[in-house]
Amino acid sequence: QNRSFELVTPRKISKGRLLLMLEDEGSYECSITGLVFEVSGKVHIKYSTLSWSKYGVYLKDSWKFAGPIFDVDCDPTILKAIQFPHSLCLADEQGDMTFGLLHIKNNAPVIEPSADHCGTHITWNVTTLSPVGPIVQTSQPVEHHGVVLIYKVLDFHISSSFRVYLATNNHSDIKDIQKEVKHSKKKYIKMEKPPTCVKLLEEKKQYKLVSEPEADITPEGIQFILAAVKFKAYFEVYYEQPPPFKLSLIEADSEKTVWSATLRECDCEEVNLKAIPSKSQPGCNKRRSSSSASEEEHPSKKPRWMDSSDGPKTVKSPAVTDQQLLMLAKCMGKEWKQLGILYLNLSKKDIDQSQAKDEDLTIQKFIMLDEWRKRAKNNATLELLHQILNGEDVPHEVRDVLESKFSSQHWYYVHLSNLF
Repeated sequence: QNRSFELVTPRKISKGRLLLMLEDEGSYECSITGLVFEVSGKVHIKYSTLSWSKYGVYLKDSWKFAGPIFDVDCDPTILKAIQFPHSLCLADEQGDMTFGLLHIKNNAPVIEPSADHCGTHITWNVTTLSPVGPIVQTSQPVEHHGVVLIYKVLDFHISSSFRVYLATNNHSDIKDIQKEVKHSKKKYIKMEKPPTCVKLLEEKKQYKLVSEPEADITPEGIQFILAAVKFKAYFEVYYEQPPPFKLSLIEADSEKTVWSATLRECDCEEVNLKAIPSKSQPGCNKRRSSSSASEEEHPSKKPRWMDSSDGPKTVKSPAVTDQQLLMLAKCMGKEWKQLGILYLNLSKKDIDQSQAKDEDLTIQKFIMLDEWRKRAKNNATLELLHQILNGEDVPHEVRDVLESKFSSQHWYYVHLSNLF
């Protein structure tokens, strides 16, 4: 089968909905979903990924989903065929394997034959357009290309809690997981780790998650099944100690490794930073976003940190960031309250309010530093903090961090200013 398609990137027109505007006849592959559209002329195609948990009830007689299901809206007289990506491994294709498409017509399921298939796609000649997705019929267990997705609970405790999901490498499965995590009682965020399994996932096989160092992992094992269920099975992983952690998914019977990843301290800190509420001013969010977009569209505009006064151009030191303040807070010891009063000109009442806003000690210190930043306004720079927190009774860890960060930042902005 010819795989020389033109790769195109769609526009996102609404939540989860994509738009391709094709100008000429040809075959085009969506860079986001992997769908391939074969068209006879100029056409606009709108499409979105759906969930098999809604349509999987229509799969009977050993039919199983083979890839994501989509809702496609287009002129069917111009859209001639669609090639649907699948997650099946066809290296050792079984003789009893039959490919098809589940097509929902007038709220009723119709199984239509495929026109062709290859190692990555199943082709369907378009009849009418409505929800449609690739399926396979076989009496034998099938193997799938899989992914492992990790989500961390957003908190600032020394302990760490994760959800680890096992799924087929298709958009419908992944979308269901994202939706489930989003609507859970706790707030989670995805860890950016390579998700692809190095070994195929076999239907009905049992898998275990193991950890170095040892962790509390529930359940002990998960059976990989293709049932289109609303709630996905996952491993819950709990650590009392700080990272690094190494997680590995293994086959329960052979103990062969299917996937592994190492979660380092920097990975977890980056995720936790996103839990800190951002400073905002009422009614300014939209305006700030608009301004940002405007600066990107008009590169001739001078960035706000550049001095536009007459004479030699200088570059102002940028405001201290949440990340820098949090790093500083983590270095402060039991004397942090004294530092706030002696060096940051805060009152005991300010310190007490910092403690009342959060139970986590590091965040209490962060809130204290943030209060100083609010009062310092435009002068709240790393340079100023470096000057203020430089007394002999300031812990050397705090001074070392400030010295390191300020020195590297100062070098950068001095050399940047020489360019203007």
